Amino acid sequence: MSDTPAFSPFDGLLDRDCALAILRGALQGADDGELFIERARAEALVLDDRRLRTASYNASQGFGLRGVTGEVTGYGHSTEISEAALVDAAETVRLAVGAGGGTWAAPPAGPGAPLYDPLDPIGGRPLAERIDTLRQIDAFARDLDPRVVQVSATIATALQEVAILRPEGGLVTDIRPMSRLNISVIVEDNTRRESGTTGGGGRIALQSLLAPAHWQGMVREALRIAQVNLRAVAAPAGVMDVALAPGWPGILLHEAVGHGLEGDFNRKGHSAFAGLIGQRVAAPGVTVIDDGTIRDRRGSITVDDEGTPPSRNVLIEDGVLVGYMQDRQSARLMGVAPTGNGRRESFAHPPMARMTNTYMLAGKADPAEVLAGLDDGIYAVGFGGGQVDITNGKFVFSCTEAYRVRGGVVGEPIRGATLIGDGATALKHVKAIGNDLALDPGLGNCGKQGQWVPVGVGLPTLLIGGLTVGGSAT
Repeated sequence: MSDTPAFSPFDGLLDRDCALAILRGALQGADDGELFIERARAEALVLDDRRLRTASYNASQGFGLRGVTGEVTGYGHSTEISEAALVDAAETVRLAVGAGGGTWAAPPAGPGAPLYDPLDPIGGRPLAERIDTLRQIDAFARDLDPRVVQVSATIATALQEVAILRPEGGLVTDIRPMSRLNISVIVEDNTRRESGTTGGGGRIALQSLLAPAHWQGMVREALRIAQVNLRAVAAPAGVMDVALAPGWPGILLHEAVGHGLEGDFNRKGHSAFAGLIGQRVAAPGVTVIDDGTIRDRRGSITVDDEGTPPSRNVLIEDGVLVGYMQDRQSARLMGVAPTGNGRRESFAHPPMARMTNTYMLAGKADPAEVLAGLDDGIYAVGFGGGQVDITNGKFVFSCTEAYRVRGGVVGEPIRGATLIGDGATALKHVKAIGNDLALDPGLGNCGKQGQWVPVGVGLPTLLIGGLTVGGSAT
């Protein structure tokens, strides 16, 4: 725990009654809005090739004042938390929302129990101890295999403190910690170099990530992936069935399907899933959830950035589309309830509908049986970068660990494989769902319209028919 004083913007920086009066004046005749005040700090330590390459610390604070009328959003923000700055922002908002004529939307329900402890991971361990742990990681990896030629390790911590003042007078606060450890290993054998990477964390204390038993396991996993890739052969190319491993491969679900289920894309008709509520959009057995209420998870939030508590939202149930993820604006315009998915990167950004922890529920099949049902294809275990077109769900993902499968038998590792398809079609071609749902270890960051927020993903072992695999034909 840190001795940093609790963030109290209305205890010295602003008079609460004055701020509320300015907010109400800015929102006169508007449908909705809020004052979002934030203090944030972040630290990153990067050891690369036995040297401390980066030691960075950033601190910021400010406010964002938003007013919403129909489809129109007015937003003003400042790094100066003062009455004068708030008055200027209010004038900007008034110009955007105009005289209005609506009435304020109903306020959100109060937040539930905190989903993470209000700790400060940045001040949790001495700086010298964290740097020494990075050096131990480097030495441990090199001792495991003499072919290791480079090790990179990153410790990243952050603390975000927010206060959200609503025009009805309600005030909610949240203290959001984040800790993460990433490890990358490069091995070389006969001039061929390959890499392996692991990482993870969550809204937890840094101590648990720096325990030797934890980081040593991460080093071994990164080294294992690099060793596998060292003996990988060129990936095949063509249309074939693909099995996905549980856990992190859920990033494909997140990108190819999740964004298409966010409320703003659907109210504007930009999503491939727009207007399909109640219709079958996936194979039977496919149930997709977005859940911001999982304890300590990277994508979880005790309260979203509009003041709405998160929920466990069923998006697709047994193959049928039943709902979208909603912020307050999209929910009001679509005539449904907000789902606690209004998120923003910082005080400088207005909120929008965003994912939290998005995953597919487990099925009934034994994972070994799922793989045994793959006659000719690949088994994708790890993913790197990817791209997706939200309007049609078309995606391209590169595999960081994958294997050739013939006759239900997992064979040689392959390199250079990319998966190409579209989310709507892929969901309908799901052939088998394993009983081994796993969430990712805490890796995800999600970008949308220039904003980045932490997220989680998850998946059971999954068999999808007819994806295009890009590679080198064999």
